[in-house]
Amino acid sequence: MRQRLTACPFCRKHSAMSAADKVNQFDAWLLDRVFQPVVDRLPEKPSGFDIGMSLQLGAVVLDAACLVAMVAIGRIGIGGIIWNGLTWVFAAFFYVAIVRMRPLVRPGHANPLRFMLQGLRPLAIPFAIYSVWIMLTAPGALMLAMEFNALANLVYLIGLYLISCQPKPPTYKRTATVWDRHLARGKI
Repeated sequence: MRQRLTACPFCRKHSAMSAADKVNQFDAWLLDRVFQPVVDRLPEKPSGFDIGMSLQLGAVVLDAACLVAMVAIGRIGIGGIIWNGLTWVFAAFFYVAIVRMRPLVRPGHANPLRFMLQGLRPLAIPFAIYSVWIMLTAPGALMLAMEFNALANLVYLIGLYLISCQPKPPTYKRTATVWDRHLARGKI
């Protein structure tokens, strides 16, 4: 079996590509080829970051709805309530932390969240797939709660990729000059 060789950026020697390199390569492909073109086609307001943050907030709300549905059904014990409640608090704190990093993401500059969230984005993919599988195999009583959970994980994943995209540079409005007015009237 032949291994794919890649050039090391530091020593310019060729080395075998590790599993982590392949995961990072897939993450970069997904970010650059799938989500970045979507963000580039969005209008200036709301930006891809704004939509991604709305999706992150939606994931936190859907996660809370899943927890409430599990408690209402009565299929969760006190330990599960504490565990899922702490998980929800962690998700809410993550949202607040990203909101506080908003000033770091500026048009015309590199998005620092692209590199800060590089380890989190690939981990969110299998969790989203697993939650969809759990939803599809859940018994009837748990279906509503698992639908909230699967939707929360999918919305979280999409929002995570959208906030990691490079913001569009600002559009500049051209100011009219005296020559433009004369050219428009046909006097020159």
